[in-house]
Amino acid sequence: MTDSTRMDRAERERLLGLYATGYDEVLKALEGVTDEDWDKREAEGEWTVREIVHHLADSEMNAASRIRMVVADQDPQIRNYDQNAWTAKFSFPDRPLDISMIAFKAARETTVPVLAILTEDDWQRAGTHSEFGPMTAETWLEWYGPHAHDHADQIRRARRA
Repeated sequence: MTDSTRMDRAERERLLGLYATGYDEVLKALEGVTDEDWDKREAEGEWTVREIVHHLADSEMNAASRIRMVVADQDPQIRNYDQNAWTAKFSFPDRPLDISMIAFKAARETTVPVLAILTEDDWQRAGTHSEFGPMTAETWLEWYGPHAHDHADQIRRARRA
């Protein structure tokens, strides 16, 4: 995002609201989940509900670190990771789902206050993402603001499939 495409205040507030409510949205999507539901997927090749929950834990811990690097570090290098490989490797049946939900919640709850103190200059600070190039704090918010809501919708679709 360049200076000419800065996010307006209304859009930033909308995305901050999504970020702040993402955990609760996933909880709603999981209400009444059955043992059978955990291994449902929307379609072949899509993640199961179990995989989505573990992905959220892993991804959100990465996200919490990334925003801190972008805002506080000098010229941070944000390394990409293969989310499909992580999901395949770390979504084993005995991995506790409740602990993944705790990690997801903690990442969000510790990051919301960080986002609340960012200045206009902070929102424009940037690192370099290894795959996508410049990554400002605003870019981060565009990615992670709706992230949990998108996966909550994916959980709902999988449970209906």
